[in-house]
Amino acid sequence: MPASAPVTQDVLTIPRKLPEGPVNLVGLTREGLREALIEAGTPEKQARMRVGQIWQWIYQKGIRDFAEMTNLSKAYRAELAEKFVIEVPEVVKRDVSADGTRKYLVRIAGGHEVETVYIPEVDRGTLCISSQVGCTLTCSFCHTGTQKLVRNLTAGEIIGQVMLARDDLDEWPEPGEGMGERPRLISNIVLMGMGEPLYNFENVRDAMKIAMDGEGISLSRRRITLSTSGVVPEIARTAEEIGCMLAVSFHGTTDEIRDRLVPINKKWPISELLDALRAYPKLSNSERITFEYVMLKDVNDSDEDARRLVKLIQGIPAKINLIPFNEWPGAPYERSDWERIERFADIVYKAGYASPIRTPRGEDIMAACGQLKSATERARKSRAEIAAETGLG
Repeated sequence: MPASAPVTQDVLTIPRKLPEGPVNLVGLTREGLREALIEAGTPEKQARMRVGQIWQWIYQKGIRDFAEMTNLSKAYRAELAEKFVIEVPEVVKRDVSADGTRKYLVRIAGGHEVETVYIPEVDRGTLCISSQVGCTLTCSFCHTGTQKLVRNLTAGEIIGQVMLARDDLDEWPEPGEGMGERPRLISNIVLMGMGEPLYNFENVRDAMKIAMDGEGISLSRRRITLSTSGVVPEIARTAEEIGCMLAVSFHGTTDEIRDRLVPINKKWPISELLDALRAYPKLSNSERITFEYVMLKDVNDSDEDARRLVKLIQGIPAKINLIPFNEWPGAPYERSDWERIERFADIVYKAGYASPIRTPRGEDIMAACGQLKSATERARKSRAEIAAETGLG
């Protein structure tokens, strides 16, 4: 593929045109917000100051009503209310797991739905957000991959997932409270929900810049992890334009196996992917890359696989997240036995890499890794149909 060839799918982001009527400010970059305010009549000399004021109300304080923006004049607030809105996607269902995990079914423009998951832990709270409705990659072990791609999410729909979760967790400060006074429940964001983030690069980038902005949600770039299946041409761009931590859905130690599990490998095979990853820590100053490796019984879990894995990633600052397979209706795979997972982890650890085994969370509400699929799109394929598609029948 020529270097200049586009690999993102941003043409699938709908709606691309501004809606008729009031414009939603959520998701606009600082420059986009400035342009919108000037176009709506804000004097250009005042625009930068107004951007800073409005930005803090929306992203630092969680305010959605212009009338509550008390450091703006009443007349200006009224003008804003006529021309703009501050809206986040709608939560149509919330499920809470026995382990405290929360899964939100979120409705976006056009009536489409995505899922967002909040995972509370002792030392952190992680929000797993989606970047597409469905997915184009058809990874055979992933439930989301059985749902066809509908469209990309806008930047507002992506950062809106963070905002609606903060609503539900009551994380916004009360009037009079300063930043840092209220416990931080969402301390980490992972782009590991529905979709391939690097096929929606611009919207993901803009949303994460909002999340990292020090006058708003204010998450460190080291608290944000973008997971990709291996869109090689966009990896360097991620380092340069976002600079967040990177995770790679690896899952196979030979091209033959990875072609089956992660079909994008046919376009950018393991050798090309690893070359791009070797450059990433230098570009983004990230400490290490996370390799995600789902443990599939008798598919990719042998001692030989473990040894091949550590040999492949040699020279890359890395940790290996071993993910016990989370089953879903019709899945053509089984979870590796626990003893086999521990043996795999031990080989990786003795080779000098951290190899934590991820504790499955939210399985009882289908919120675990690889289980997300919007509720209205859950028409099941039979196990035999999926097995036939993946060559395992």
